[in-house]
Amino acid sequence: MLLHWSPRSPFVRKVMVFAHETGLADRIVTTRTAVAMTKPHQALMAENPLSKIPTLRLEDGSVLYDSFVICEYLDTLHGGPRLIPAEGPARFVELRRHALATGFLDLLILWRNERDKPHPLPELLDSFAVKAKAALAAVEAEIDDIPMGLAKITLGVLGSYLDFRFADIDWRATCPRFAAFHADFAQRPSMLATPVAEG
Repeated sequence: MLLHWSPRSPFVRKVMVFAHETGLADRIVTTRTAVAMTKPHQALMAENPLSKIPTLRLEDGSVLYDSFVICEYLDTLHGGPRLIPAEGPARFVELRRHALATGFLDLLILWRNERDKPHPLPELLDSFAVKAKAALAAVEAEIDDIPMGLAKITLGVLGSYLDFRFADIDWRATCPRFAAFHADFAQRPSMLATPVAEG
């Protein structure tokens, strides 16, 4: 399998952490693919018309995109415990928690893009800040109850992305349980094997 990859994308990192946790990382070859909101990647668009990563090309030449879709596919390839429950109430709780984590990452990327503009809109910056505070409170409220799975992996990646792109936000001060979780999760072999990099 070939994964369009970047060392800075939290969504790519989520897929790679998931692959390591399921013992599938050695089946994935990564290729550096730089994407930007303002510059469509023409070669990538032949496989993913949205020009987004992660995009995964399977052995048969078919393509999957969106980090959740890729992770759900990977979850069918290994013999260990499922990291995304297949059915029942547990599946929907996991999907809701994942939606919070991945939606928070979406918010942070949009917030960063706005902050980096020459003339950011103050009302947008304020809105992102309010939503981020609410999302952090929601994560803090239930982080201790989340089992190992896709949501927990995404939250581990989220904590690292906050540190990487929002070092000015002292999120640990108001989220001691999330902070404790992240300090521990960041030491997992899957996280250490997938470091965030400026390159």
